[in-house]
Amino acid sequence: MGFLREFCTIFPLDEETLSQCQTFSCGDKDLDDFFLNDADNYNRQLLGKSYCYRLNADLSVIVCAFTLSNSGIDSKNLPGSRRKKLTENIPHEKHLTSYPSTLIGRLGVNKEYAKKGIGTKLMDFIKMWVAAPENKNGCRYLTVDAYNNESTKKYYETNGFQTLFSTEKQEKDSIGLPDGKELKTRLMYFDLIRLLDYS
Repeated sequence: MGFLREFCTIFPLDEETLSQCQTFSCGDKDLDDFFLNDADNYNRQLLGKSYCYRLNADLSVIVCAFTLSNSGIDSKNLPGSRRKKLTENIPHEKHLTSYPSTLIGRLGVNKEYAKKGIGTKLMDFIKMWVAAPENKNGCRYLTVDAYNNESTKKYYETNGFQTLFSTEKQEKDSIGLPDGKELKTRLMYFDLIRLLDYS
């Protein structure tokens, strides 16, 4: 896992951690505000658990941060071809209408460490952490409501994620968003079964 494994340590992103660290900024105002002002409340309300990697040489530096929550993919609302793609490798798929997933609610890399591959290493860690055998509940997919811009979508696509809906129109229709309204995020998923070797 390179830099994160060798030079950083993972911590809960909570009030205690924030009090010990420099202000974290990934360059996105909404993400920065969440990690600084809302993450600890999410933790306490059991809505999501936030974590960060801190630099071993200076534990006041947060290198990257992320938030995970329990979620699910409701296949009933998917068009037929997308539902088939999602469920084609799941045995007895007709018995399920919702598939367990973990939602990456927030993810950011300190802007001082941008463009160094840390975001990809962080995603590798999240995938293996969620799919680990010692995980106490089943989880087939990672999901994310990715910002609907090219750089964010490219990041997730490079890390193996696919859009749940093939078009923005399908996604707008599923959430009842009128055609004239901007779709600010795209729901994307990663099938964790790809990481497991059952051969």
